[in-house]
Amino acid sequence: MEGSRRTGGRRRVPVVLVAVGTLVAALTAGCGSGDSGGGKVRLTIGTFNDFGFKDLYKEYMEKNPDVTIVERVSDYQTHHKQLATQLAAGRGAPDVVAVEGDFLAQFTAQPQKFRNLYDFGAGELESQWLPWKWAQSKADAKTQIGLGTDVGGLAICYRKDLFEKAGLPSDRKSVSGLWPDWESYIRTGERFMEAKTGAKFFDSGALMFNAVLGQAPKAFYDEDDSLIVETNPAVKESFDLVTKATEAGLSANIAAFSPAWGTAFQQGKFATVTCPAWVTAFIQSQAPKTSGQWDIASVPGGGGGNWGGSWLTVPKQSKNADEAYKLAQWLTAPEQAMKVFKKIGNLPSTPSLYEDPAMTGFRKPFFGDAPIGQIFTDSAKALKPQYQGPASAAVRLAVQNGIRRVEQGSESPAEAWKKAVSDAKKAAD
Repeated sequence: MEGSRRTGGRRRVPVVLVAVGTLVAALTAGCGSGDSGGGKVRLTIGTFNDFGFKDLYKEYMEKNPDVTIVERVSDYQTHHKQLATQLAAGRGAPDVVAVEGDFLAQFTAQPQKFRNLYDFGAGELESQWLPWKWAQSKADAKTQIGLGTDVGGLAICYRKDLFEKAGLPSDRKSVSGLWPDWESYIRTGERFMEAKTGAKFFDSGALMFNAVLGQAPKAFYDEDDSLIVETNPAVKESFDLVTKATEAGLSANIAAFSPAWGTAFQQGKFATVTCPAWVTAFIQSQAPKTSGQWDIASVPGGGGGNWGGSWLTVPKQSKNADEAYKLAQWLTAPEQAMKVFKKIGNLPSTPSLYEDPAMTGFRKPFFGDAPIGQIFTDSAKALKPQYQGPASAAVRLAVQNGIRRVEQGSESPAEAWKKAVSDAKKAAD
């Protein structure tokens, strides 16, 4: 579900693994940005997880030899907390900073802390993005703080070999037909578990919750930023559906992006996973020996929904705002968005690519030669964006923690829901 904005989600959202390293190791110790000597401009860019930019940085520096790019990468939660601290202090923020959907409203509420990208001519590029993607990063009618990178889209990645072992159909068309809705997904999971393959049906209830709620018209907030976690029926219905599945023993109870999650992909501990486009790269990197055992089916509930998606912003404190904007603009242009998609699977938020044969015809042998370009662009077209409020990330985590307590057997669904609502209200204060 896209937020306020992934995720979104991207996205969101559980904590993600720290991506490895920075591009220019000798420069990582410094904070902020500035002239690095000899007339060169040193640009810092702050991201979380893997945005697929590393090869693009090299390409950009080759085209712009007076620019040196340094990437700072931290985990999802830490990244956004650090940004909030840096903005409050008025120092320490990178020149370009990625912001994920569940956090976007927190920062659009502080437009004075960011460069208004309209001042750099960004308004001329508006048609490059999905209309709602452009609108969500606007602080007001005259202030735009972000340029969109990706959207998550949604599908279900599944293990063909485990489906065959369970006596279920394994081709993607038939598998998609197994679950026109989420209740059918659960019933399929019960059939799978009856076969006693040694694997669970899905990885964790928290991720299933993201997908189910991501298809609802509203999630945790109304457009006036009123918290509706307790009064929006979709939140409780999604919670009940997921806890029903976990109580039926379908969940492996493995937190996303934990070390155990990566190991579980390698060992075939679960048969399906909620799969926004960017998760395909994670599976491939974590479990390369499972190539050909995976495929991709439609997500239950009609094919829409979203998890994840981010924007690139330029904090007001940047000393090289002109160059920072040029970098952000270049990284989010359709040509670069296509390269990122082919490399790591991040689905562009630029709809012009959705009709491009290079996108729609793109396949991955790792996933049984699945037409992932077509699958995820179709999902993006069906996506109906959700509004995400100022504390969406913290509220989501409170509800997800309630689901985890049910998975772990420490609370009943009723107890977990009551505490989740209480925790969500505290998180939103």
